[in-house]
Amino acid sequence: MKNSESRLQCLRPIASLTPQEARAIRYVLMDIDDTLTTDGKLPPESYAALWALHKAGLIVIPVTGRPAGWCDMIAREWPVDGVVGENGALVFWESEGRRLKSMTHPDAVPNSDPRLAALRDQVLAQVPGTRLARDQFSRLYDIAIDFAEEEPILPLTAAQSIKALFEGGGAHAKISSIHVNAWMGEYDKLSMVIRYLSARFSYDDDRNRATVVFVGDSPNDEPMFAHFQMACGVANILKYRELISQLPHFVTRRESGAGFAEFTATLLERRAAKASP
Repeated sequence: MKNSESRLQCLRPIASLTPQEARAIRYVLMDIDDTLTTDGKLPPESYAALWALHKAGLIVIPVTGRPAGWCDMIAREWPVDGVVGENGALVFWESEGRRLKSMTHPDAVPNSDPRLAALRDQVLAQVPGTRLARDQFSRLYDIAIDFAEEEPILPLTAAQSIKALFEGGGAHAKISSIHVNAWMGEYDKLSMVIRYLSARFSYDDDRNRATVVFVGDSPNDEPMFAHFQMACGVANILKYRELISQLPHFVTRRESGAGFAEFTATLLERRAAKASP
């Protein structure tokens, strides 16, 4: 408990972001569920925030556990410069001439892998109330188990049991705010983000890390929180504080989509602030 409290004390409110820190940012990355969305919907304020970031000339990239099918739509219809999906298995983006392009992580293993299918069946049989996520039909590389997107809403202890069963069978598994995602293959959100930024924008992780800010809300965002010094959590990150070893550097006052809008307003205000004489 003391360790958790000391980590919470290190969280800076996003209002403390300095103009110098804000002006260094080039890339704004964010989770989708319960970071951009609120109660499962994309509210006007967070969608407007995406447009504001885009119009400010920043590179905007959602990084999500959502499936390939969703990423196709998001890359085409949202004001973004790409979308990383299935916890790092793939990325979609729209290039010149509105042609959709994609990249798959070289370590990605199709979700038809029999080992993953056997673990899926074990989870569904052993953890009461679990079910496949409704978006499973449009996934290519992972299995998503719904514990909190639809009724019945299961406790976090159920999500932890699901994660343990997958990991016990040799899969990788991460808990989001709504699903437990499991996959075979050595990758995560962070590894694909670095691969994509490097390939498309000549990003150098050693030299350019301070130009990236990531906004998230749940344990599957931890690799991003740990790596990027400017990472920010929306306020609902605090309910997972016992499950996350590396909390983000900043936190918003408001939750979910309202928290993302708060982050965006603060970032853009600080970027526009006049430098001190």
